[in-house]
Amino acid sequence: MIEHDLLVLAGGRARRLGGVSKADVVVAGRALLDRVLDGAGAARRVVVVGPADLVRDGVTVVQEDPPFGGPVAGIEAGFAALGAAGDVPVVLLACDVPRAAQAVPLLLAALVADPAADAAHMVDREGRAQLLVGACRRAALRSALALAADEVRGMSVRALVGGWRQIAVVDPGGLAEDVDTWAAAQEVSRRLTAEEAPHRPVD
Repeated sequence: MIEHDLLVLAGGRARRLGGVSKADVVVAGRALLDRVLDGAGAARRVVVVGPADLVRDGVTVVQEDPPFGGPVAGIEAGFAALGAAGDVPVVLLACDVPRAAQAVPLLLAALVADPAADAAHMVDREGRAQLLVGACRRAALRSALALAADEVRGMSVRALVGGWRQIAVVDPGGLAEDVDTWAAAQEVSRRLTAEEAPHRPVD
């Protein structure tokens, strides 16, 4: 695995889920955040941006100030906690993408394969760019946040990275699928339960 840091966005109001903590929503027996953190094993440092009660072993938890400032404000807070200096790539993941951990090696490989690229992101089955299932060069993120300055609150991720040269990585099978409604949680839970069920021994 290519050396990298991991930044997971786990804040937000989750209005379509009735305001619950999206990170704690359980699919196939495990919280969404724990599934995303399956991708943390090879990371040099891991920061989760969200409420303090999301703490996990080996993970730093921070929150933007004031809270609920939007994804870019969260990225800014998380990046500060990781440390902006250096040149190790940063993987950016949303906490509501239960298979995101499986996308990390693909994203990093794509980024390394193209030295001119600033970032790589997954493109889902509907052709939508999933910018929060992505990996970026540290220098690009450092520069983008500096340019955004005091405008990060309420800024969209698309606006933050608008000037970047991006690599679109085709989703090989639902790795970028997110959970933003209870219906989606139930459907993803059903499929993951089936996929992860132990194979029955052959008699």
